[in-house]
Amino acid sequence: MSGGVDSSAAAILLKEAGYNVYGITIRTWDSVTESCISKEKGCCTIDSIMEAKNLASKLGIQHQIIDAREDFKKIVVADFIHEYMNGRTPNPCVLCNPEIKWKILKKKADELGCRYIATGHYANVSFSDNRYYISKGTDDAKDQSYFLWKLSQNDLTRTIFPLGKTIKAASREKIKNFGFEKLSKKKESQEICFIPDDDYRVFLEKEIPDFTDKIKPGDVIDTSGKILGKHKGYPFYTVGQRKGLEIAVGYPLFVSEIIPETNTVVLAKKEELFRKELILSDCVFQKYPEIYDGMKAVVKIRFRNPGHNAEIHIFENKIKIIFDEPVAAITPGQSAVIYDGDDIIAGGIIEKSI
Repeated sequence: MSGGVDSSAAAILLKEAGYNVYGITIRTWDSVTESCISKEKGCCTIDSIMEAKNLASKLGIQHQIIDAREDFKKIVVADFIHEYMNGRTPNPCVLCNPEIKWKILKKKADELGCRYIATGHYANVSFSDNRYYISKGTDDAKDQSYFLWKLSQNDLTRTIFPLGKTIKAASREKIKNFGFEKLSKKKESQEICFIPDDDYRVFLEKEIPDFTDKIKPGDVIDTSGKILGKHKGYPFYTVGQRKGLEIAVGYPLFVSEIIPETNTVVLAKKEELFRKELILSDCVFQKYPEIYDGMKAVVKIRFRNPGHNAEIHIFENKIKIIFDEPVAAITPGQSAVIYDGDDIIAGGIIEKSI
């Protein structure tokens, strides 16, 4: 229970369905800002934590706050920093789900003798051929299956998603009717929970000791190797980025590659961003325990990506994806999730594009 619309609606639905519900709020970070208070960001404000506690009280369920700040910083934030320092663009939510949220919830469920754990994600858990797997949520605009590919069979066997077959508007209405009108009107936010102002550059400068000594300006080049100017530090850029490059050549340019070893940022024209292949590492299989070489599937390379038809191959304990048509701005560090219709076959971290 983060104190946001979705987890609050989930708790109400579970109570109405007859479950014995125990509310858990996981405190992961201290970052109180104006944007954090006004939006659905439960991990960063005392206000949100108290909202969760008040709703639990009204529901008549027990509620506990668990302090996970130390582990969150050691695991999620450390990985976030490590990835950017290696010229990659991470997705911390993907790591946080299995390593922080599910780990804590399963442990607490065991202590309480609870069979299931539940969250406010818009997704579904499916089961066939003795396998549990994530399926897309009914609300296409809110579907969060993309963030859940790292969940294991053990995680999924105990998971319930009360909002999987509902829509966001219904969740807001449920909260409003329960007497939490202000909460029901909280704005949506796609910001990273521990970076509520959505400026990861300031965050890196603050969190990395001697950042300005480690990260220096370097060359910005085009795909032919021609020097176009200087960048302010390679961690400040991500593949596909167009804004804030401060390089004028008379036509649009985009970041196509980041090379930490030479402190270089490569820019390209839009048509030069397209690739047909990528390599995935750190893979997790869901719907099937393994996949056959040459399997056809749809692959999403980012959250808001519609997905692309592709062929899947096993490649040295990794997955090689060959798209039917070239795809733009494949970003190392991001997740690629492989779907069979609405169901997740597997997912992994993009190692590189080819």
